[in-house]
Amino acid sequence: MPIVTIQQSPRSVEMKRELANKITEAFVQAYEVPPEAVQIFFSETNHENWAKGGELAIDRK
Repeated sequence: MPIVTIQQSPRSVEMKRELANKITEAFVQAYEVPPEAVQIFFSETNHENWAKGGELAIDRK
């Protein structure tokens, strides 16, 4: 069974719902598995808890 982990800054429930649907459909088509076999975990980190290029995301403009 495919397991997908997505690490991201917070997104709306609507956006996660749409992404989960599209990722599931991609696995159904590519791997020929039933939708219920696909698991997706969203791991969200606030901007003050991650950095890029040595700068916290909360400080980026």
